[in-house]
Amino acid sequence: MADKTDKLSYAASGVDIDAGNALVQAIGPAAARTARAGTMAGLGGFGALFDPRAAGYADPVLVAATDGVGTKLRIAIDTGRLGTVGIDLVAMCVNDLVCQGAEPLFFLDYFATGKLDPGAAAQVIEGIADGCAAAGCALIGGETAEMPGMYAAGDFDLAGFAVGAAERGALLPRDVAEGDVILGLASDGVHSNGFSLVRRIAEHAGLGWADPAPFAPETSLGASLLTPTRLYVRPALAAIRAGGVRALAHITGGGLTENLPRVLPQGLAAEIDPGAWPEPPVFAWLREVGELDPAEMFKTFNCGIGLVVVVAPDAAVRAAARLAEAGERVHRIGRVVAGDGVRYASGAA
Repeated sequence: MADKTDKLSYAASGVDIDAGNALVQAIGPAAARTARAGTMAGLGGFGALFDPRAAGYADPVLVAATDGVGTKLRIAIDTGRLGTVGIDLVAMCVNDLVCQGAEPLFFLDYFATGKLDPGAAAQVIEGIADGCAAAGCALIGGETAEMPGMYAAGDFDLAGFAVGAAERGALLPRDVAEGDVILGLASDGVHSNGFSLVRRIAEHAGLGWADPAPFAPETSLGASLLTPTRLYVRPALAAIRAGGVRALAHITGGGLTENLPRVLPQGLAAEIDPGAWPEPPVFAWLREVGELDPAEMFKTFNCGIGLVVVVAPDAAVRAAARLAEAGERVHRIGRVVAGDGVRYASGAA
């Protein structure tokens, strides 16, 4: 029988409500700097409010997306480098939203852990705020869940939820046709997909996260792999508004092979030339050490292309210029042809 002098409490069971309240107070300024037109209230309510008409929409269709960061979190936790995984979380959601032709309006996060470390959580949420600010969406709410017994010491998980809007009739994809040009926007590395395989390859190579990266020896392997997912929202919206964009595809899990067909009508295929863009060194290392064939590479990783833009032939030069002006590295990587799926030139996959 338990000693009656040991009083039971929620805190004694491992949940510190005061720590959670302190975290909300600490992250208030981070959320406040993401405010934009349409934001109606700050953190702390039972629900978050946003007015799409105040954001400039006359007849908005709402678009929602949710995602996580995957096992990339394992590297962040193991290295203690927590400042950028929040950017990954935002990017994984808002890059999907813009593929529907939608502007991201607001974001909510879910942070779950066994025992809350307010300092560590604040680093993560500061990164989320950085991502929101860069994408032009407001961080208007979230949930911090402290669940003893569910996570190992120091571990946590993240989920993100983004809502955007487009005017009715302006959604993508639309009017994709044979002969359309396929532009690829360069990625900043592995982004946030394929990390279960990345971790196996690093283990197979006998490397730790603090070791120099074989493909970037000026930095550690862990730091290099934690380069955050690139945010494509503002350049993509600029290209859409310039006209001629017919479809966008965010190259995440499934790579080019699985994601491009999602925006193509039945009977149309993507013909891709893998030699049309430079292969980032990290992918050469993964392929060689993992002994991965081209089909596996193109179905697992982005292979250097983070977003695909399908444009009408007469708009390709204009769209490429607009994207380059917005800071993107743009490559003309293929075209839309009759058929199904994705075809790689020179038998690449």
